[in-house]
Amino acid sequence: MNKHSMIFIGLDTHKEFHEVAYCEEQRGATAVHYGRIPSSKISLKKLIRQFESKYSGATLHVVYEAGPCGYWIYRLITSLGHCCYVVAPSLIPKKPGERVKTDRRDSLKLVRLLKSEDLTPIYVPEPEDEAVRDLSRARETAMKDLKEAKYQLKALLLRNNIRYEGTANWSQKHLRWLTELILPHPAQHIVLQEQLQTINERTRRLERLGNELTHHVHQWRYYPVVKAIQAMRGVRLLVAVGVVAELGDLQRFDHPRKLMAYLGLVPSEHSSGGKRHLGAITKCGNGRARRLLIEGAHSYRYPANVSTTLQMRQEGLPKDIVDIAWKAQLRLCKRYQRMSKKGKHYNLIITAIAREMAAYIWAIAKEVVLTPVNPKLRLSRVPA
Repeated sequence: MNKHSMIFIGLDTHKEFHEVAYCEEQRGATAVHYGRIPSSKISLKKLIRQFESKYSGATLHVVYEAGPCGYWIYRLITSLGHCCYVVAPSLIPKKPGERVKTDRRDSLKLVRLLKSEDLTPIYVPEPEDEAVRDLSRARETAMKDLKEAKYQLKALLLRNNIRYEGTANWSQKHLRWLTELILPHPAQHIVLQEQLQTINERTRRLERLGNELTHHVHQWRYYPVVKAIQAMRGVRLLVAVGVVAELGDLQRFDHPRKLMAYLGLVPSEHSSGGKRHLGAITKCGNGRARRLLIEGAHSYRYPANVSTTLQMRQEGLPKDIVDIAWKAQLRLCKRYQRMSKKGKHYNLIITAIAREMAAYIWAIAKEVVLTPVNPKLRLSRVPA
């Protein structure tokens, strides 16, 4: 039997099955279609054992596209001692004239690209980090659902020309006023009562998720980073948790410009010859982290100042981190005023501020020393 040091395996993953192709490492070897296997832990383990038996001593390099199935395949294969890569579908090279797409072709294409080193793997979070990210996203979804319910209720009142004369919507006084309303038709009154009940239920759901998120974040290994970046203006707990949960280990970026590009906050460019054209931001990468930074960037339209709330967030932090946060505030507030005087559009200014905020967050994260993850204590989330 021929000795091999590496075998490349491509998986086109689906909910019910995986399409498998493989290729040997020697020059000139062609990709071979293996077949289809069920999408289960047992079937995947069996596949790995078959390749280990056929190519004794070889290291398997498995690749598949990121999708709704998550990272359990990556964690299973790496736990078996082999290499696994997850690639973003948008970063897979594609020929302009390629019009036929099948599962078999996709698996063969992944193998060829992996062997030729034309694929860029994405960052795979630890199971604990993914769990906190799921909780953070669940809270954001609950907040969106609550806003949607409030919009529906206000639309009902607007159609019936009912106006609230108070100043603070959704205060206790406003809610009491809503409960005392009687609409002209009994059917509409039922709709009003149901919508009020929905708002109350979603409000309690949002409070529960917020309390759970606060509890779990304090036990999270990235909590020192979350606490440190709150030294910056415009970065409170929910923004800090959301950014860190979405980006993961910020120290994997060796330069802040790479973090900016990952967030899609850098301008697009189309240059040729002596012409250079810069367009809108690329909006690549993680859209939720980008949106959170843009929300925080609005606070820099005011003059630099350390408020009482910001002072409380900075208490107990190292002086180096506080100095970075103050340096960021001085620079970003001045830049906002300077760009505003030049007549720049407000959205363009906020985007530029958010881009530099990412750089200062990266600098603060570099100052925080984290405890490495012990693989033996890693939380297992691989389904049986």
